[in-house]
Order: sequence, then C-alpha cells, then structure tokens
Amino acid sequence: MKQQRYKEFAFCFWVCCLLGLCVFDCGCGLVSIFGKETSHEKRVRAEYRLGGAKQPRVLVLVNEPAWLGSEVNLRYYVTKRIVGRMVKYARVRRNNLIGYGELSEFRSGRGGFSMLSPVEVGKALGADYVLYVTVADYALSRMGESNYYQGHLVADSFIRSVRSDKKVWPESEQSRIVRVGFEVESGGQSAAVERLADAVAHCIVRYFYDCRKDSFHIADEIRDSSVMEWK
Repeated sequence: MKQQRYKEFAFCFWVCCLLGLCVFDCGCGLVSIFGKETSHEKRVRAEYRLGGAKQPRVLVLVNEPAWLGSEVNLRYYVTKRIVGRMVKYARVRRNNLIGYGELSEFRSGRGGFSMLSPVEVGKALGADYVLYVTVADYALSRMGESNYYQGHLVADSFIRSVRSDKKVWPESEQSRIVRVGFEVESGGQSAAVERLADAVAHCIVRYFYDCRKDSFHIADEIRDSSVMEWK
C-alpha cells in the first residue's frame, strides 16, 4: 500500500516539475516577445543634435539659384518647413532659430549678398551654426489643363559652425543630398510646392533627432536617382 502511494506521489511530483518547466519556458518566450521594441518604437539615432539644454542659435539659409527659373519663392517654403520641423521634432526652441524675415531684411539691405559665405551671413545675424541648403534641381509642371501637378526637388545640405568655420554635419560627406518628388498632386500649384518643401524638410531634419524607424523614409522620397526618369 505504501509502495503504491509512493509511486503515485513520485508520478505527480515529476508531472508537476515538467509542467513548471513548460510554464517557465513559455514565460521566458512571452517576456522576450513583449520585451522587444515594436517597429513603431524603434528609432534611427540622430546624426547631429541641435536641441537640448544648451541650444545654439541656428540660421536656416536656403540657396535658390536664379537659373532654376522658379515661379515661386522656394527659399520661403523650404525654410518655413525646415524651421517648423526643427521646432516640432528636433526640439529646437523657436527663439533660437533666426527668422526668415530677419534674413530677408539683411539680404535686401546688403549689397553683394550672393558673394557672402554661409558663415559670413551667420556671423552677421548672430548665429552659432548655419544649416545651409541648396536647391540643386527643381521642376513643377502642370498636367495639361487640369489642376494636377507633377514635380521633383533635389537639395543638398550641411551644417557649419560659425565660430570655427568648419563643417560639423554630415561627418563623412561633403553634404547630404536628398531627392523628393511625386507623379500627381491634385491640390494645385500651391499644394504641390508645399508638398515638395515639406518632403525635403523631413528628409533633412530627420537626421537631427531620434526619428521613428517606420517614419524615417516617406512616400515622396526618391531613394533611387534612376527613378527620376519620369520627371
């Protein structure tokens, strides 16, 4: 009788041990699953930070070559969008960003403005750093008599320290080139220009904060330059 009870006890003991191991193993699996970052939480680390406790004064200087022949003031739209994104995402205080109006006043009142370097302009306006953006290529075309537009914009950018007159971003390239564009925008010319400006602003400012991985690349970004054949 005692031997029978012993066998029953031993059997129950080992069953409980096996069940415990299974629960522990599954639990570890669940922890490993729930402990991982989701695609929404994963972030691409900033390459250069302008936000933080000790924020420098920053000038966003957009160069729009005359040969582009743009019907709109691209400088204004691109600057506005970059400044907006730097405030919202890169956590740069707005009062640390030199306003477009102040820059325009200096440009119109200074003879030979186009001959000044980005650092010289930044120094004159009291900036610590200059984010210099050049519109390297731009096209916006109306599709027939409709209100639909097709467009693209290519820009290269870099940040230069006013104090040292040295480039601080990007580290391994002369400048960072971004290409954006779309085949159809149905909102008219103004909406098309705003869309291009916002897309290029995103593709530049994303390097100045820890950008969500699933938001790093956008639909209007042209990651393969050969795709621009449709332009």
